Amino acid sequence: MTKAKSFDTRQMVLLAMLTAVVVVLQFLGAFIRFGPFSISLVLMPIAVGAALIGVWAGAWLGLAFGLVVLLSGDAAVFLAIDPFGTIVVVLLKGALAGLAAGAAYKALAKAGKTVAAVTAAAVCPIVNTGIFILGTYVFFLPTIRSWGEAAGFASATAFIFVGMIGLNFVVELILNLVLSPVIIRLVQFGQDRAVKA
Repeated sequence: MTKAKSFDTRQMVLLAMLTAVVVVLQFLGAFIRFGPFSISLVLMPIAVGAALIGVWAGAWLGLAFGLVVLLSGDAAVFLAIDPFGTIVVVLLKGALAGLAAGAAYKALAKAGKTVAAVTAAAVCPIVNTGIFILGTYVFFLPTIRSWGEAAGFASATAFIFVGMIGLNFVVELILNLVLSPVIIRLVQFGQDRAVKA
């Protein structure tokens, strides 16, 4: 077996393992809530995969995350309002979060693995939440506005940022940043193994 083929096999095995981790963590995370939505525990393995394997692996892991969100019922409230919009937003936010984390890592890797890993860890939840926010404005604004009024918020924007995503986003971002040393060690371990093989 050639060295390149062996490396490709290892990448495929690692991607399969990280996909399984994403699936399990998302199903477990569906029970952990800060506010109306569950927290995304899967953003760290997405960032790890994006850094270790590459940009498209990050996109794949993000897409797997989105599929599990749809299958777990975590997006049921939005599916009842606009099924097409929900599917687009959920799949797009996951895939783009992984893609952006991989691109950030790749762009900064020469500056240092620590900077690249911490940036990828931060970019993942920022893009995930950012696409969710855009999606709520595009597909769900009338419903969000009525939910916000019922909850006593002055505007749909205030409800989105404070009532819907505020605490979740902060927890996800802090969790990824706190765990970024783990991301750095996993990336270094994976790269060291690839060099030795």
